[in-house]
Amino acid sequence: MSDCEDSEDSCGEEEVVPKWEVRKEWLESILGEYYQNKVQVREFEICPRSTSNESVLSDIIHVQVKYVYTHARYKLDIVIKRLPDDPFSRFFVTEGQYDLREIKFYTQILPDLKDFQKKHIKYDKVKNFDEVVLKVPVCYYAHYSPAGGTDDSPVPPESILVLSDLHMDNRWDVKFSEGLTFDQAKAALDSIACIHAHSLCMKVIDGQPLPERYPFLFQKAKATDSYQQLVERGFTQLAHFLERVSGLEMVLEALMALRPKTKDIIMTLLAPEGPLALITHTDFWCNNLLFSKLSDDDDLVCHILDWQMVAYSRPTNDVALLLVSSLPSKLRRKHTESLLDTYWNTLNETSSLFGIDIPKDLGYTRADLTKDYRRSQLLALLLCIGSIDIALGHPQTEQRLIDVLQDLHNDGILTDEVAITITEADA
Repeated sequence: MSDCEDSEDSCGEEEVVPKWEVRKEWLESILGEYYQNKVQVREFEICPRSTSNESVLSDIIHVQVKYVYTHARYKLDIVIKRLPDDPFSRFFVTEGQYDLREIKFYTQILPDLKDFQKKHIKYDKVKNFDEVVLKVPVCYYAHYSPAGGTDDSPVPPESILVLSDLHMDNRWDVKFSEGLTFDQAKAALDSIACIHAHSLCMKVIDGQPLPERYPFLFQKAKATDSYQQLVERGFTQLAHFLERVSGLEMVLEALMALRPKTKDIIMTLLAPEGPLALITHTDFWCNNLLFSKLSDDDDLVCHILDWQMVAYSRPTNDVALLLVSSLPSKLRRKHTESLLDTYWNTLNETSSLFGIDIPKDLGYTRADLTKDYRRSQLLALLLCIGSIDIALGHPQTEQRLIDVLQDLHNDGILTDEVAITITEADA
């Protein structure tokens, strides 16, 4: 649940960012590079739009392009993601390398996963190829250059990512205040499980450690520092809110006991552990999802956006953040186990297409998933606290927050941190 932290004096002098505009020649250049052939742009239109999943980590421009390629006419909707013009947000993004990670996801990780699939998937076992498609936007262009120049003549950093605009292709997002339906949650878990399985099998079959292969992944120490600052700010807001709600005194007491230990807890729970450590989205909640359905008879499909926090971690961190943050209370209480089954089944079925039997080959079972999910719920709660302002001020989401806090407290999740830190220290 990405958010931009409060910056004080860390930005230094305000950076002068040159005005950037979309131009016909630039569009022809990037599309020509993508198609490896000449493209003639007939016209383009910038489409002002505000959607629920616009991110503070990017300035976003939606563009519709009409062009000619190999004597045929096409129309394409793209989204251009650039560094924020706001100097504080820009500093936060470049220091945390959020832009670089997302660019690397589309230019390195995703192509590697697709190449791995082509080489190793057992096509005779694939019943429906749509089920193994990696459901993320198409990348048409990416550019990254760090800050450079001299003290007298500094050159600001620059990053541009051009993706297919899935909003314009009969897909829809979900309002955070409403939360996901059961079918939407299942579709989201199917999509992330497929990506998880590809990265897991690539790690096992290729034999190369993923952090070594992708050194740009969100590092545990850097991620912990980033999250901790957000969580500390959120704790203050949450405490003020809970003090006004009767019957939550014990919950507030448990949270305040956690507060001085949150950095260690976040560090511990972000750490990749066990045979199922793999590539995670790490910001997997409803605002980063888009859904589509070709017809009433077809299954719901979920596409996953915004990969700025891609990391090497335990997969239940993604699962827990989705279920804790984005499900209405009634659905979460009633269907968590069946949704975990959905995730587990898709993870195993996809892995089996590469010849990997997770319980047999990796010694990891459904019971282990339940155990890891329990631990990941605490991390999910802390990340939600770091973005607490999203929930406060809306009766529907405030009640959902109260329900989550009560349920996790009743389940002992808020006191599990003692066992977590002791176990890690002993290890």
